Order: sequence, then structure tokens, then C-alpha cells
Amino acid sequence: MVDHISIAPPEPAPAASAMRRALKRAADGSTLDVTESAVLLHARGDDLDTLLDIASRVREAHLADQNRTGVVTYSRKVFIPLTHLCRDRCHYCTFVTVPGKAKSLYLERDEVVEIARAGAAAGCKEALFTLGDRPEERWPQARQWLDERGYDSTLDYVRACAIAVLEETGLLPHLNPGVMSWEELQRLKPVSPSMGMMLETTAERLWSEKGGPHYGSPDKEPAVRLRVLDDAGRVGVPFTTGILVGIGETITERAESLHEIRKRARQYRNVQEIIVQNFRSKPDTAMRSHADADLAELAATVAVARLLMPPGVSVQAPPNLVGDEHALILRAGIDDWGGVSPVTPDHVNPEAPWPHVDELTRWTADAGFELRERLTAYPKYVREAEKWVDIRLHGHVRALSTPDGLADASAEVVGREWQEPDGGIDTTGRADLNSTIDTEGRTSDRRGDFDSVYGDWDALRGSVHSVPEQLDTEARDGLRLAESNPAALLDPANAEAAMALLTADGPALETMTRLADDLRADVVGDDITYVVNRNINFSNVCYVAAGSARSPSGSVTPTRSACPPRRSPRAPSRRPRRGPPRCACRAASTRNCRSATTPTSCAPSRRPCPTCTSTRSLRWRSCPRRPRRA
Repeated sequence: MVDHISIAPPEPAPAASAMRRALKRAADGSTLDVTESAVLLHARGDDLDTLLDIASRVREAHLADQNRTGVVTYSRKVFIPLTHLCRDRCHYCTFVTVPGKAKSLYLERDEVVEIARAGAAAGCKEALFTLGDRPEERWPQARQWLDERGYDSTLDYVRACAIAVLEETGLLPHLNPGVMSWEELQRLKPVSPSMGMMLETTAERLWSEKGGPHYGSPDKEPAVRLRVLDDAGRVGVPFTTGILVGIGETITERAESLHEIRKRARQYRNVQEIIVQNFRSKPDTAMRSHADADLAELAATVAVARLLMPPGVSVQAPPNLVGDEHALILRAGIDDWGGVSPVTPDHVNPEAPWPHVDELTRWTADAGFELRERLTAYPKYVREAEKWVDIRLHGHVRALSTPDGLADASAEVVGREWQEPDGGIDTTGRADLNSTIDTEGRTSDRRGDFDSVYGDWDALRGSVHSVPEQLDTEARDGLRLAESNPAALLDPANAEAAMALLTADGPALETMTRLADDLRADVVGDDITYVVNRNINFSNVCYVAAGSARSPSGSVTPTRSACPPRRSPRAPSRRPRRGPPRCACRAASTRNCRSATTPTSCAPSRRPCPTCTSTRSLRWRSCPRRPRRA
């Protein structure tokens, strides 16, 4: 066990002006960035009161958008701890144990059904499955237990138990098996109307550095957990996630975690709730001496989460972890109390018993709200079950819900068959596109709500940092020539490709710069890298080999010193040349010589130089092409 947990030093409080500006932007409904969110997380005293008032107004708008104005929800559930084994080593967790200390490695199927039946008798409608991440990959005993019962993995056993709960008790499973792949989410969606996994934090150092609370836990790598959120969005399953407050993260890291959740909630629209859970130290853990998260700090985090999350995403704080500050948390902007069980304890926080539903009703009424029961999937996803819930579960969900998507208190909770419809599931849409794209092609018939049903396309566009630009055919051909044989650009047949590179910009210019580095690395001779065509002032290609510089206007600016000469310069003459500088045609003066600008235009000829027309001028006398007397 790790004896010391490294905690980052506290961040300095922001300036008063920064706090006023952030509060003003929040009150105006402006989009907050990470810096402004971190400033608001520091709010205390009067600033905290102002922040809570703003969050309360945003919560009212959220409830109105969801057609449940004045209603705070909760879910009546049973807690099914399928296994206490895990391959991770979180240094604040008391839920996980080792095989030698476990009463049983897994709950047997009959034990799972027995717990669910007790919940159904008490009026529960949700069966919350919680377990460790892939224990069979760490513990051989877990692998053996699964093999003896014919299961390939823990997730396969979870699926079988969920089907048993559906068929024998009628409770709706909510699965929290930890990190899952896209394929595993697809396999579990038909047996669970909703799933979840806490993001906890995006602070990489808390996982990678020795002494961090997640050190030695492969499933707590932030990138891995963010990938699960992305995959859950692609699968389209109603998903619950959240953060842990006070496990050693900085205020800025906490704000970054909220923004990562917000980005995925906007993009995929499957995040149904975010849990803001405060850290509570527990005995017999490495973090037993770490202080609990301050409840004022928790309230500020709940308020900022409410400001950041888009409409349709509920904000929850566990009622058994906030002491007597239920009014403070309600004021901070929550609209859901989460799952409360009249049958089973909170196995993750066993020291904190669940409040009675009557207590929840009284606390909620004192804040001016009505308490209503919901299902494991939120009302929005129940009303749109055809889009979000697998067809195999539609009968189970409809039997327990009201037309507004909330739980039906008078519904009979009994087991119902779980199976595919006769003949399988009817496929809708262009499922044959892979085979008919070459025959029928694409058609214009598509859903009328295409721009909204598959997620927020603007959010998706914003998440793509850079889209490669399409290169013209000529530019692409020119780049291929420059890469294979730069000298080929001298061929007049490749003039179009050379001219396309002359005005190249963006990806083409970046590729040319890379080619220049390669040419220099290969020590290619100057005669090859200098590919200025006689008829085309091809400065860009010259800089493929010699580097490039940009003028303020953004165009490539030739630099004479960068262009290598076509042939080695002549050795300096022993006798210095006298007189004025001469042009290429050896005229005494270049003032009137047309060939001075185009030295290669003077072709060798026996006739007198065409530019030196005067036979009485100094130029005529000094012209080397003047006929000489015998």
C-alpha cells in the first residue's frame, strides 16, 4: 500500500476583477472557457451566493426545456455488487478487496436475482450493477471462477445476470462495469436502458506519477476513460458520468474535467446526467488522512457544472454525502438526487447510509420543488426510446413509465420476457449501402431531423482541429516530381505542375518544406536542387531545396543567397577588371543593354550583338562579337 499521497499545492485565489468579470459573463449566459470556470470554482462568501443564484436560474431553464418545471427527480433502486475484485488500485477505495478477503469472488446468479426480487417488492425499478474493472486480468481465481461457469469474461457474466433480472424481476438494469470498448458497449446495450462510468478527473499526473491516487490503475488513465465516453456516444446509450471533487486535483484540472464532459455532452447528446461527488476519506486506505472535500467547494463545483452542461444534462450530488447541507446543494443547481435504495446500503460509501425517501421529499419541498421518481433512463430518453433504447427493452421500459417519461408509481414490477422479435429485428434505412453504392448510389431520402438526431454537428466541427485541404491535381503531381526527381521539373512537359507549386500554400507548402529538409539530409548536389526553369521563374521549387521565407503578405519570398548557383563560380582573376561592369553580352555598359535582365537570351552568334547597334559607340568597339580585321 502507498503510504504517502502527493497532493498539488493550492492555486492562488483569482483577482477580484477576474471574479467580477466571470460572474458577469455567467449571468449574461456567455460561454465560459476553462480559465473563467476555474475562477468561478474559487467563489466563496458573497461571490458564492451570486454564483448559486445564477446556477439556480439556469437550472430553472433546464427544467423548462425538459418539460418538468419545478420537479426534482430520484431513482428508487437496489445496489447489486456483482464482485468486489478489480485490477485497479485506487488509493481511496474501500469497495475493492482481494480474493483472500472476499466472502465470495462473485455473486452467484441466484443471489443477484434474490436481491433484485427484494427491490421489486419494495417498489424499486432500477437494479444498479457495480463491480471492479476486469478482475480476471489480475486475479487467476477470478479467471477460474468464470471458466468453471462457462463465461469468457466478467462482462459476459454481467450480461447474463442483467437478462436474468429483466426476465425474473422486471427491474431495469443500470450497468457500471468500468472501462468498456465500443464492441462491449454494443453487446451490453440490449440488456440495459442506461449505463455509466465516472470520469473522475482528467489530471494525468494523478494517474502517472507515483503517489497519485490512481497510480497503478490502468483503467484510470484519463485518455482511456475519455475514449469510453466517446464510444458510448457513438453507440448512443444514455450514459451517466461525473467527477470526484477533492482527490488531489487542482482547481484548473477540475475545470478541465468538466469541460471535457461538456464537449461530449454537446457532441453526442447521450450524457443524461453528471454526478458531482465529494471525496470522503475512509479508514484502511492510503488516503485515510486526506481531508474531506469542503461542502462550499462542492457547491461551487455543482454550480459551475450546471452552468457548463447543455440543456438536457441533469446535475446530481449524492444526498448521503453532503451531511445537513441539502438546501445548499439544491440551491447550487442540482435537479436530481440520484439513486436511493430502501433495501441495500451504498456499498461504495458504506459509512454513509441512504436517506429515507420521506426525508428527500421534505428537503425538496422546503426548497420549493416537487420530488418525482424516474427510471434508470431519464424522461427525455424514455420519451424517445426508439432512438436511445434498444428495441428488446421497449416493453420493459413502457411497462414502468408514464407518458411524460417518469416512473409510474402504480406500475407492477414483474418479470417480462427478454428476446428478439420473431424473425429478428427489422432493419430500417439504407442498411444495404455497402452493396448498392455501386449500383443504386446514394439517394436523397433521409430523415428530416438528420441535422440534429445524430448529435451536434457544430460541436463535432469544433472538435476537429485541422482538416487537410484538398490539393489540386497539378500541385499533387508537382509534389510527386519534387519528391522523386526534382530535376524533372525542368522538363517543359511538367510546366503546369511547376506553375501549380509556384503559388503553393498550406499543406503543399508544408510538404515542400519537408522535401527541402530531406534533400539537405541526403546531401543532394546543387545542380539537382536548383530547378529554376529557363522559361518559368520557379522560385518555390528553388526553395524546396534551399528553404523558404515568407513575406508579410504570406507569399513565398525568394532570397538570392538561398538559391545555389547552377555551376561552380569561376576562380577570381589575377588581374582585376577595369572599367564599368559589363553585361552578359560583354557590352561596356549595361545601361541600354536589353540582355542585362535575361542573361541567357544572348545566344552565341557570329553576327554582331543585336543589342549593340551603333558601330561608332564604345559598346560597339568593346563587343567581342564585332567582326575583326584580318
